Formats: sequence, structure tokens, C-alpha cells
Amino acid sequence: MHTVTRAMEAVSAVKMRKTQATAFAGRPYARAALSILARLSGAGDIKGHVLATTRPVDKVAIVVLTSDKGLAGALNSGVIKAAALEAAKYPKDSVTIFAYGKKGMEYFSRRGFTIAKSFENKRDDVPLSVMEELSRELSTGFVNKEYDKVVGVYSDFKSTFEQIPTVHTLLPLTLESVEELVRSIRPAKGKWSEDHRIAAPSSYEVESSQGEIMSVLVPRLVAISLYHMLLEAKASEHSARMVAMKSASDKSKEVARDLTRLFNKVRQAAITREVSEIVGGREALST
Repeated sequence: MHTVTRAMEAVSAVKMRKTQATAFAGRPYARAALSILARLSGAGDIKGHVLATTRPVDKVAIVVLTSDKGLAGALNSGVIKAAALEAAKYPKDSVTIFAYGKKGMEYFSRRGFTIAKSFENKRDDVPLSVMEELSRELSTGFVNKEYDKVVGVYSDFKSTFEQIPTVHTLLPLTLESVEELVRSIRPAKGKWSEDHRIAAPSSYEVESSQGEIMSVLVPRLVAISLYHMLLEAKASEHSARMVAMKSASDKSKEVARDLTRLFNKVRQAAITREVSEIVGGREALST
């Protein structure tokens, strides 16, 4: 068991470093792309867009990002609990689940929720095109009023030992939700580590058709948000699994040490008993 957990710990450590590098590399791009929304909001161009329209929430879509595999501590259970709490705010028949990962899909399907679409979450190198496809489907559903609100639930990577279940509003797009996501994607160091508030300018001119630009830009921003959530979830998964396997390895050492001590005690007791029997037999013969 110790050999298995050590091997899994080593594999998870390598994958964790790779996914961390990918997540951190994407953070500056995500911040720059998402800040466009703040600039456009200053001119009011985006406020009238259908994907930025706030309306009473009767139907909600929840994108749940979990892993396909277990042995990652409380990572998946934390995300599922956060998603379940969000779903509990609405009647069950008004909640639609988009499950990215087997664990989330199994949980909500067993409880009778509508699963609109499910994806396997085995690969670490998921292309952005996958998130763009999902973004288009969610945006279309929001425009057609199939959903009045779209939220994503994922594990936000903070450090190797800290992954936080997070609920983020994807649609309708608002400046507040953008600022929240930008704060969460701040790298540990570098020029993007400074947490300056994104300020919208007093005026911002958009050439060509505003509607055409917004119809391309807004779904793209949603896709970037989803992709960033997936990167965070991947880094969190491998970090949590590495820590879990390290704990299992340490526990196996402790168990082996305790069993060795117990074996030695039993062995010593058996030797003592045999010596006592020999001594007792010799004394019996000498009398």
C-alpha cells in the first residue's frame, strides 16, 4: 500500500506542477480579456446587451466542475456541496445541470436533477474550443430565456494546501462578477499580482456594429471564464490528490510502525514464555 500511495503522490505532484503552470500562464490573458467588459460597461454599450440583462430568476443553469476520479480528499465533496446549496435556492424542476466531471454528474442524476449535458474530465490538456461550445449553448439558452441565470461551481486553487469551493455567476454578465473573477485569478507574483481595481472610463467608442461586436465578445468572455474555472479545478484536483496520497503514505508508515511494534511485543512475550517454561522444567527436573 505504501508503494502505491507513494507512486500516486509522485504522479500527482508532476501533474500538479504542469496544471499550475498552465493556470498561472492563463491568468494574465484572462485578466486582460475580462477587463474589456469593464471598459465597455463605462460607455453603456454592454449594459443593453441581452446577455447582460438582469431579470427575475425562475430557471437557473448550474455548471458543476468536478473530477472523474476520486482519492482527492474532500475536493469533489466540497464543490458538490456548494452546487447543491446553490440548487436548493430554486425548485428542483427549474434547475438544469451541466456536469463537467463524473462525480458531479453522478451526484445530481441520482437526486433527480435534469442533466442537460455531461462531459468526461480525464484530460489535462482540454482545448478552449470545448469551453467555447459550452459557452455558446449557455448563451443561447439565456437569450432564449431557457435560463434566467447561469452559475459555475468549481474549486478555486489558492495554494497546494488550499482549494476553495467557489460559486461564480456567468450570466448575466456584470462588472461586479468580472471584478470578482479577476481578483480570484491574481497570480502570486509578477506584474499581474498587483490587485488594482478595474475602472471603467467615462466614455468608450466602439466602431462598426455594436451589436455584432457584442454578439462575438460576450460569449467569448463567458468561454474564457469557463476555461479559467476548468484550469483552477484541474490544479486543485492534482494538488488535493497529492496531499491526500502523502497523508495516506504517512499513515501507512504509522500503521506499519505500530504493527511492527505490536509484532515485536507479541514475539518478545512468546520468547519470555518459552524461556520461563524451560526454566520451570529444569527446576522441576532438579527437584
